[in-house]
Amino acid sequence: MSDIFFPLFNVEVVADASQFAMPRALAMHNACVRHRDFEVIQMLRQKNGALECVIVDVECDEVPPNNPYGIKYRERLALCVSANRSALVEVLALRKNFPVLMHQNSVNFDSPPSLCLYFEPVDSILRTWTPENFLRRIQWWLEKSARGELHPTDQPVEQLFFVTKYELVMPWNYDELKKISGQRFIVAKGQTRKDNGETFFLNPIAQASPTGGIALIDISLSPVIHGHIEREPTKLSELAALLERRGVNLLATLKGQVSLLVGDDGVSEDVDESLTVILLQIPICRSAGTLPEKIVTKAFMLMTGALKLGVKLGALINHNHRYYKDALSVLATSQETWRDEQLFPLEVLRSLDPASARLKSGIVDDGPQGVIVGVGSLGSIMLELWGRSGWGKWTAIDKDHIKPHNLSRHIAFYQHIGTPKTDVVAALHAAVMNGASEIVSVCADATSLNEDTFNILCAAKLVVDASTTLEYPRIASSQAKFGRHMSVFVTPNGNAAVLLAEDESRSIRLRTLEAQYYRAAIHESWGERHLDGNLGSFWSGGSCRDISTVLAYSRIVAHAATLAEQVQLAQSRSEALIRIWFRDPESGNVNAYRVPVHDERHLRFDDLDFFIDDGLEQKLRVQRRQKAPCETGGVLLGYYDFNINAVIVVDALPEPSDSESTTVSFKRGVENLPELVAEASRRTAGIVQYIGEWHSHPPGHSSTPSQDDMYQLDYLSIGMAQDGLPAVSLIIGEHDIQVMKGVVKE
Repeated sequence: MSDIFFPLFNVEVVADASQFAMPRALAMHNACVRHRDFEVIQMLRQKNGALECVIVDVECDEVPPNNPYGIKYRERLALCVSANRSALVEVLALRKNFPVLMHQNSVNFDSPPSLCLYFEPVDSILRTWTPENFLRRIQWWLEKSARGELHPTDQPVEQLFFVTKYELVMPWNYDELKKISGQRFIVAKGQTRKDNGETFFLNPIAQASPTGGIALIDISLSPVIHGHIEREPTKLSELAALLERRGVNLLATLKGQVSLLVGDDGVSEDVDESLTVILLQIPICRSAGTLPEKIVTKAFMLMTGALKLGVKLGALINHNHRYYKDALSVLATSQETWRDEQLFPLEVLRSLDPASARLKSGIVDDGPQGVIVGVGSLGSIMLELWGRSGWGKWTAIDKDHIKPHNLSRHIAFYQHIGTPKTDVVAALHAAVMNGASEIVSVCADATSLNEDTFNILCAAKLVVDASTTLEYPRIASSQAKFGRHMSVFVTPNGNAAVLLAEDESRSIRLRTLEAQYYRAAIHESWGERHLDGNLGSFWSGGSCRDISTVLAYSRIVAHAATLAEQVQLAQSRSEALIRIWFRDPESGNVNAYRVPVHDERHLRFDDLDFFIDDGLEQKLRVQRRQKAPCETGGVLLGYYDFNINAVIVVDALPEPSDSESTTVSFKRGVENLPELVAEASRRTAGIVQYIGEWHSHPPGHSSTPSQDDMYQLDYLSIGMAQDGLPAVSLIIGEHDIQVMKGVVKE
């Protein structure tokens, strides 16, 4: 029959199904015989035994008559069974005018269409595949295609051609680069893979650069309607015919493009390469009369240089080993050899940019103008995660450089030893994004607050402190002009991660969040071993400061992923927060804890700032009410930091059991007190210590100190002076609170 493809070469007719050598082919034949809608027409096999084929006519009752998609009630198909048992049975539509529809496999112009019946991977399909359900799948494909229901209406519009194992990677900003006057492009060839697939790279070059590389010819098409897929052209003449149907004169376009490669003085034939890339820009519309939803770019490789092609097209002439435009000689006439030039399709890919990275990562928010202070192990991983997902525009500040021991848990490589850490993270980000975004490197000590770092920190919307030190977050807390701050760190044993986040208005700073975090660690069950020491230490250099901890990189990576996500979530909210995540290294289980956040209160002495939070004040008031009408009291726990001239109150312990309390006096006892103070210090890695005393005044009285209170302050001052520290005394009255500082004058 003239309207039917003959799909196989070097074949012989199989007279009886029992002659099939492949069990699947026999099973396929028998299933067709049993099915009322399938009629076996013929059986074939290739003489080399690679393929056995059952030719059938199939009828589909659900195919609408005269449907606009061109599917008929009865279709002739070839069910081709491969000797490769891991391959699916291929279904070829043998009618020569069978429509080209979506969800067909890639075939050549002279080959029958191949139906793509499944969405899932082959291994998953074969797990439950049977000849019977395969026949039902064929009918489903024909019926759905005939009704235009094979793809949902909201599915992204399709590409014009099928994908291949050959790829062309375009710059992320190719469309913008094209608009630059005189901008030129070349194609560079990448490494050939084991499957003989290859990746090519489209690179911009300066106008004054020599031609070099593989020539590019860029052609824009008229809009194409979604759902109309073209058969893949294999020859230049086939592509020319295809484009001619869309109003594009490929021959004239090619002539014009190759002529641009040759100046008035001609060009040496040595410049020509052996390949040429034709790039098609294809606007895709969902339906007629609508605007294009996207522009698909498809590329084809010609196995000849652009200048040699120009000669075949009649656009150029080769004279004395130089190429000239046809205007220089009447000998330049078009040859027909261009028609047989072979085409190799290239799947076009775009290099990553922040917008596409966010899309692939499921991130809606562009992210902040951010600064990360400290790009050591934790900071470098978090920054890499944000960079690869396109979240934020980042400046990295760190004074350190890469040393050999850093490579055990840093994103750096051997060649980065001796390089500032900020330069390393910036360079690795550039290697991923290829100029689509950048990380600004500032190799400096953030605590020095020089003019450059100060201005950077003021301009930032978010500053993430990953320095793993106390200096920076405490200094930053005193700077009102800085952007919102968050502090992240992993505990010494690597089992927990902590996030302290200021509120959006910075009314609650890191210094008070740190104190409230310590108070929770002192009293909550999770704090018992939370800040226990590391697994060990080792000398990383000759200095007494060159000590590094023993800690598995896997623990840092696990916590970095959690913290990176949680910083993103915290940044989208306005409130302050304290979060802790515990990870069991044996089971991998992660438990999360939240610590309530309270407003900060700031009192100023002559040369010392005093900080306490509302949560601690409320705790003191509760203890006062519980003991009323008698007075009560206890010790204050906190820490001094003379780098910022501050004393921060963390906690207030209740009265010991041996205390003496009346309605007009209070004498604190000592029962179990040394143990409680020592435990608080242990749970906070030695940071929290005794700083003074607190007591209450009875109901109806203010916090105005009595004469006895002043005597007590003098006594405390003498005791604290032995360590060169001021004494702190806090009095809580009916409605107010008063803090006094005592020092011994020389």
